[in-house]
Amino acid sequence: MAVYIKTEEEIELIRESGVILGKAHAEVAKLIAPGVTTKELDKVAEEFIRDNGGIPSFKGYSGFPATLCVSPNEQVVHGMPTDEPLKDGDILSVDCGVFYKGFHSDSAYTYAVGEVAPEVLRLMEETKNSLYKGIEQAVAGNRIGDVGFAIQHYVESKGYSVVRELVGHGVGKQLHEDPQVPNYGRRGQGTKLKEGVVLAIEPMINLGKKEVVHESDGWTIRTRDRKASVHFEHTVAVMKGQADVLTTFEFIEQALSEKNG
Repeated sequence: MAVYIKTEEEIELIRESGVILGKAHAEVAKLIAPGVTTKELDKVAEEFIRDNGGIPSFKGYSGFPATLCVSPNEQVVHGMPTDEPLKDGDILSVDCGVFYKGFHSDSAYTYAVGEVAPEVLRLMEETKNSLYKGIEQAVAGNRIGDVGFAIQHYVESKGYSVVRELVGHGVGKQLHEDPQVPNYGRRGQGTKLKEGVVLAIEPMINLGKKEVVHESDGWTIRTRDRKASVHFEHTVAVMKGQADVLTTFEFIEQALSEKNG
């Protein structure tokens, strides 16, 4: 396993990529509403990324056909954009990556479509909280297991379950680099984290049981019990004392508050 340590300059390039990514997410956030199709969202994201000098990281990756992974409701990840309109009460996890000046950034956010059931809104809030619990552990001297343990311990204490088959990962010149970053684990286990390692930390948390199934399209993964699943993700640099979050939800949350204001 080769874990690449990034220089300060490289970390800044990933941050620049992350700003484009955060703004692309915000363009999508503005449009999410009942009646909109995920193909429309995908087109807007791709145009924004290209107009700002980036390349969509996912499009063409292992043959994936789109800029966004869009996963409604019980879909966990890797859903493909369709002409199916979003419905009131849906949730939509949107995962996107940007390649810019030689480096990738990767980030996901789960959106409410119209009026969403309170138990699902709670799952969204707690999954996002668990992301930050994981990020708190992404410091030099800790181990990968500390990150996964923090996420798992938090969400299981709330009665939710952690998907095992899908994990976070290193990110940099490649979209997926070592090390893998599971959202479960044991404290003090796994690869030791060094300053300058860049990770995509991405809890995928289910309302029901942890088991998932692969759909016949070869990409989409959904919960076996068809209960809701939520996904949030940031790209972060491991530092001494505190991780440096290189992607941003700031533009998304600004767009959502203006929309709901």
